[in-house]
Amino acid sequence: MTLKVGLVSLGCPKNLVDSELMLGLLQASGLKITNREQEADVLIVNTCSFIKDAKEESIKTILELAQHKKRGRCRALLVAGCLAQRYPGEMMAELPEIDAVLGTGSIPEITGVISRVLQGERVSLVGTPGYLHTAGLPKLQATPPYSAYLKIAEGCDNRCTYCIIPHLRGPYRSRDADDILAEAAGMASRGVKELNLVAQDTTRYGMDRYSRPYLHPLLERLSRLEEVAWIRLLYTYPALLNDELIQLMAGEKKICHYLDIPLQHASASVLRRMNRRGSGEESARLIEKIRTAIPDITLRTSFIVGFPGETERDFEELLGFIAHIQFDRVGIFAYSREEGTPGSELPDQVPEEVKLDRRNRAMTLQQRISRGKNRLKTGQVFTILVEGRNPKGVYFGRSEGDAPDVDGKVRFKAAAAINPGEFVKIRITSAGAYDLIGELV
Repeated sequence: MTLKVGLVSLGCPKNLVDSELMLGLLQASGLKITNREQEADVLIVNTCSFIKDAKEESIKTILELAQHKKRGRCRALLVAGCLAQRYPGEMMAELPEIDAVLGTGSIPEITGVISRVLQGERVSLVGTPGYLHTAGLPKLQATPPYSAYLKIAEGCDNRCTYCIIPHLRGPYRSRDADDILAEAAGMASRGVKELNLVAQDTTRYGMDRYSRPYLHPLLERLSRLEEVAWIRLLYTYPALLNDELIQLMAGEKKICHYLDIPLQHASASVLRRMNRRGSGEESARLIEKIRTAIPDITLRTSFIVGFPGETERDFEELLGFIAHIQFDRVGIFAYSREEGTPGSELPDQVPEEVKLDRRNRAMTLQQRISRGKNRLKTGQVFTILVEGRNPKGVYFGRSEGDAPDVDGKVRFKAAAAINPGEFVKIRITSAGAYDLIGELV
């Protein structure tokens, strides 16, 4: 009987790409993939370990799936990804339910590890992060068939003091441009219309391999794929958002007028303690340049509040920056003190209740801004990528200003059936803080 394998992927889209690669390798080896946990002979959790909440979610998921070993048909439970890379010994010692741990550099070994576990071995396969996938590896797409994540690099060199990622993923490593193009062409041939480019820092792409930023030439080549309609940039570090890239975005219709620029703060003193370059003034100038070149750009950013040493004055400066810039999308995160990071050793740690209060105040401000910006869209017509229809018969989808899984939806009704993956024109009739309501044009 063919073994069935189920996989739960946690964390970011970059982690999801790793999950897709594991699923592809397993399927290619003859195993059957199932999304029904109770049917699986082998269960895998691809974990996240970025902040405390992510670690807790990973542990909770592991313990929930372990119940299938006690009361179901599951014979093996494997844990992969960032949490396994970070705490391999602790996990094997404290969670006897786990049969194997695989670090972030061990993805190609997944099939062999399952074989070893089913023969009675308990496996810990965690080494120095250094893995970089290629287009030749099998991959089972976990996103809808019309939209996919394309990972262009692995690891990170930025060394922000709050972040554990360089330790878990290793130094920045760009994939070969030809190899990326080959993978993208394969995606396009299978019906992918939206390519979402991901890396820990997409704007750094090529610096290690080509000795210069190479995102601009890569985007030019990706834009020639006829089947692809949208190319979206995620995780763009502000320091390398240069004029050449901005002008390409302004002139190439396939590149979404959307930028995800994680700024993290506006106070220069907080940014220095974070080991982030720049200041609020420099960020404001960059955003003005982007908006001048691309007036209809949608800008998303993220901020960390409650970082060690952040004063009320620093926080008020951040609120003023948010109010002044009027971002379209903002994620606000309360600082998570992560062991093994320089930030965890800094003095003047901010009390938890102060962090949460600041997060709530910043989110309240951004909700007002978002609602106001959305209301300005009333009467405008947008191209929408249709994603599905809810039980009440209301369709939903996204504009080029909405990234999958993190941004809002556009909802509308239609008399005739529309398939997921189709593009339609929608006139906006009403707006909330996050979602829009419209009608077919």
